[in-house]
Amino acid sequence: MATDDHATAARDEITAGRAVLGIELGSTRIKAVLISSDGTPLAVGGHAWENQFVDRMWTYSLDSVWTGLQESVAALAADVQQQYGVPLASVRALGVSAMMHGYLAFDADGELLVPFRTWRNTTTGPAAAELSELFGHNIPLRWSIAHLYQAILDEEPHVPQIASLTTLAGYVHRRLTGRSVLGVGDASGVFPVDSGTKDYDARMLAQFDELVAARRPGLRLADLLPEVLVAGQEAGRLTPEGAALLDPTGTLQPGAPLCPPEGDAGTGMVATNAVAPRTGNVSVGTSIFAMVVLERPLEQVHHELDLVTTPAGDLVAMVHCNNGASELGAWAEVFGRFAAALGHPAGADEVFGALLREALDGEADGGGLLAYNYLSGEPITGLDEGRPLVVRTPDSRLTLANFMRAQVYGAFGTLSLGMRVLAGEKVELDTLYAHGGMFRTAGVAQRLLAAAVGAPVAVARTASEGGPWGIAALAAYLETAGEEDLPTFLSTRLFGDSEVDVVAPDPQDVAGYGVFLERYSAGLAIERAATEAV
Repeated sequence: MATDDHATAARDEITAGRAVLGIELGSTRIKAVLISSDGTPLAVGGHAWENQFVDRMWTYSLDSVWTGLQESVAALAADVQQQYGVPLASVRALGVSAMMHGYLAFDADGELLVPFRTWRNTTTGPAAAELSELFGHNIPLRWSIAHLYQAILDEEPHVPQIASLTTLAGYVHRRLTGRSVLGVGDASGVFPVDSGTKDYDARMLAQFDELVAARRPGLRLADLLPEVLVAGQEAGRLTPEGAALLDPTGTLQPGAPLCPPEGDAGTGMVATNAVAPRTGNVSVGTSIFAMVVLERPLEQVHHELDLVTTPAGDLVAMVHCNNGASELGAWAEVFGRFAAALGHPAGADEVFGALLREALDGEADGGGLLAYNYLSGEPITGLDEGRPLVVRTPDSRLTLANFMRAQVYGAFGTLSLGMRVLAGEKVELDTLYAHGGMFRTAGVAQRLLAAAVGAPVAVARTASEGGPWGIAALAAYLETAGEEDLPTFLSTRLFGDSEVDVVAPDPQDVAGYGVFLERYSAGLAIERAATEAV
């Protein structure tokens, strides 16, 4: 049990119910974070989970959602008890975030009609293409409206029973509060949002209703979608039933206000203080996405770019890549097992860190090696399915350093293609803030990402807590939202003393990465052939 002055202050804040709780359901981990009034993480709890590929759909069961949430909160409460010697009985505010997009359709009794279809599914091509043409607005494959319209096109039997649609964060929030709402950032991945009204685009809603009138007479999309709220608006309070869902022991009391539920893209922006124009962030996990806050609307529609919003409703260009660091993690497991077989076992973080550091000794272009991290389809490069590949020519230099550099480069390859489109729109970016597990190894992924995007990359001290910290910060914002806007709140109250390491692109790395990316783009034919052959 901690006994220093900081621990005493934290214990007093927890006992008084002044700490703030954030929970995020990520692709591989559900994590709960308790923060103080100044944003300092006080305790954490987590639960590992994985998606399942069932009937050719990526999904998670709702039972696993609640098992994971309860285990995360229980682990958090145990951490509070161990560190500070007090129970976690109440909080000042809380918030829930989760992976964006996907499809959760419910009937009038609140029963799930088909298994949750996650962002990872790429089965909505015809619907997304038709809606993009109709709206004059890019509709990505993973957006909820693409899933709904594809289900209508396919005449799926559950469609007539749909009474509501939401995201994973919206579903959990509704169970905790009884309110069907979404934060504007998460809502912008359900259906296009008008950044002026900060609500669903009225013109496009009417267009959709007209489009489906013949197939689904009487369907009014607005009646199915959650209410849209912006950062700082109270989105309900934790009900007794909701408190029991999070903490079946009954220790956590109801009554705390909740901020609007958000997607992991929005919480990543908050966690890196990248919510103002000319800032952006990159989140690296199972997927990789970059968010760039725009100063003006884009001039053209680009299939590589999603137009979403910050949690405050400001326009954002999003480059979303379905495949991220999972393949790197798989190789780390292989090398970890090899070390153990030699009699030198090491922890996962130690193995991952050693391999990343080795990448810095690789040749600037990866020695002629080529790596694809495609475990699933990748819309930016037009692939419905993926096959992880390592390819080399006879004259390439196969060393561990080159292999690891190619793997890291490969993880950033699709992102680079999307960022090139932004550059073509003359979008200017002062700094790109990065967060995710890859950046815990200082100076490696950060340096190589700077080469991949051609911009300075910053990593802040809070980056390792990521999205759960971000949604906790949005919950903390409820108390002062009437006094200041979100960028001011973050910069002055939570990030004022933050230490940020900034790495500028190294010219040699930039040149080498350019060679690699040309090879990567040309080699997509190999990836495409692999998906057709196996």
